Amino acid sequence: MLKLNNISKDYFLGKTKIKALKSISIELKKGDFVAIIGPSGSGKTTLLNIIGLLDKPTEGEFFFDNKNIDNFNNNQLADIRADKIGFIYQNFNLISVLNVYENIEVSLILSNKKELNKNRKKLIFKVIEEVGLTEYIKHKPFELSGGQRQRVAIARALVKKPEIILADEPTANLDSENAYSIIELMKKLNEEEQSTFIFATHDERLMKYAKTILRMEDGKFV
Repeated sequence: MLKLNNISKDYFLGKTKIKALKSISIELKKGDFVAIIGPSGSGKTTLLNIIGLLDKPTEGEFFFDNKNIDNFNNNQLADIRADKIGFIYQNFNLISVLNVYENIEVSLILSNKKELNKNRKKLIFKVIEEVGLTEYIKHKPFELSGGQRQRVAIARALVKKPEIILADEPTANLDSENAYSIIELMKKLNEEEQSTFIFATHDERLMKYAKTILRMEDGKFV
């Protein structure tokens, strides 16, 4: 599904070159549940951004479904993000003026999967039920708890049936009860839907559930 060969990423702060990633190689398969751990500044978020096609590597090869993404233009990359990759953010990134249903619907509106949009309402109701928010369907983000907002974010990522779900510190802003609930939900969806989860985390609770743990320091795996 995903293969990275000797991926490096450089940034410049003025004239100073920062090597955010150094010769990263990894191969991930359908149904993986992977935790990327390491201290702040180790390169976890940069790696997620490259896997999520939000950024491009400075060096190396990245294969998505056996296709080298170097050969893709910006429109093709945007289509892959819209259809095949789901994102779950630490701060939820929900649209404040939209209710639960509408926040999830945005994901399908942006998708190019016509077969999903034909059954849009049914799919949204199903995923809302899966994340336990049926009674909150008309609530807006400010009317929800942190755990409930993260459930909306997960539902938004899952409704378009992506091949990969990327999560950056998905439990960081949650108390223990909500964190465990979210972890159990992601694990359940990973097992039932065979969705591939890749998450950057400092949370030891989440690490216990991972099938694979990759530790990063100074831009490389250790």
